[in-house]
This record gives sequence, C-alpha cells and structure tokens, in this order.
Amino acid sequence: MVATLGREITRGVIEIGEALPAEPELEARFGVGRGVIREAMKTLAAKGLVSVRPRHGTHVLPRRDWSLLDREVLTWLVGDGEPDPEMMSSIQEVRLMIEPAAAALAAQRATRQDLERINAALAAMETSHDQASATAADKKFHLAILDATHNPVLQGFRGAIDTILGAVFFVAVGSQDWFDENLPNHARAARAIEDGDPVKARAAMERVLGYTETQLNRREASRRRAAKLAKKPVARKKGKRDVS
Repeated sequence: MVATLGREITRGVIEIGEALPAEPELEARFGVGRGVIREAMKTLAAKGLVSVRPRHGTHVLPRRDWSLLDREVLTWLVGDGEPDPEMMSSIQEVRLMIEPAAAALAAQRATRQDLERINAALAAMETSHDQASATAADKKFHLAILDATHNPVLQGFRGAIDTILGAVFFVAVGSQDWFDENLPNHARAARAIEDGDPVKARAAMERVLGYTETQLNRREASRRRAAKLAKKPVARKKGKRDVS
C-alpha cells in the first residue's frame, strides 16, 4: 500500500493538495483493515508526502516537504521509465555539491582498506564487458569514495546516492562506450585519493560529473528534437487527383 500510494503521489496521479481516498475506499481497494491503513499513512507522513489531520483527512503535501533523500521516495520519483529532466538536473546539482567534496575528504582520510575497495571497483569498471556489470562497478566506485570520508553524515547519503546513480545511468548511458570514455576521469580521482591530494581529487570528480552532465544534456536535446519532429505536420505530396 505504501509503495502504491507513494508512486501515485510522486507521479502526480494523486495531485498536491488533493485528499487521499477515505479509509473505507482504501480498505476495499487493498483488502486490509484500518490498522494497516493508519500505519501506511504514518509511513507516508514520515516521508513528508502527506499530512494527516483528524477530521480533515489525509492530504498530499507540496514537493518541498517530501523527503527527497529517502531511498524509497527517490525510487518512486524515478520510476521504471525515463525520469523527469528537471528532476535529473536537480539530482546532478546535488551530486556536484556532495561528491567532489567527498572525494577531497576521502583523499585526506582513506585507509588502506578504503583504497583497496576504490581500486577494486575501478578495476571492475575497466574489465566489465556489458552495461549491467559496468553500472554495478561504477556504483561501487562512488559509494566506496563516500565511505572513505568516514563522515557519518555523508555516509547517511549512501542509499540516496545509490538510487541517484541508478537513475543517472539509466538516462545518460547510451552504450558501453559511455563508461569507457569516462574511465580516465575515474582513474584520476582514484589516483588523487591514493596520493592524498584533496585538490586533485575534487577536480577529478568534477570532471567525472561534468562528463555525465554532458551526456544528460545530449540525451535531453535529442529527446526534445524527437518530440518536436513528432509534432511537426507531415507535408502532403502533390499529385494527380483521382477521378471517379
């Protein structure tokens, strides 16, 4: 119930400000009792999606109140299809704030075990032969750097970053070449962290994200061109009129 209603809220099926169906309707729809419904509403409220007020019902809150770093909320927003371009842009802005700083901090704090995990993920990226394995290795690389900060608050972003990376790769990746072309930037980040150079680590991670941003922009421009062509009326060819 939480997942279904969460998806409907984040995708606008149930609009902001709208009241959720009354308890009897939810009971009939999901085949559950009032206790389950109330627990589900508490969960959605804890994620900032709804407000629950006695005698006023349960209403969808504005997006600014949603817990957008909550892994489930992000997953519902991203969905199974191509995410909203504005959301992807916002996600990239957050990555640019967090990941270069995390790389710089990792360069100062990474232990031998941290470096081994970062280098193992990089090696897996270099030897991957398909998009699925490359994506998994790329995620491990970024998450290993986040762990290497040894900052519990930054590590708290782990689930969100994992979900964010999945969304970004889904949209930005056009082929296996996408990973190959960005590998040198990843390698520079790993070497800078290993060398204990926070300035170079930050710059290298900025290049990693800059490449991704370029790919996202290209995909969005291509999508817009395709949408524009689809709306363009097809010119009718001139020819002889049929005589009947």
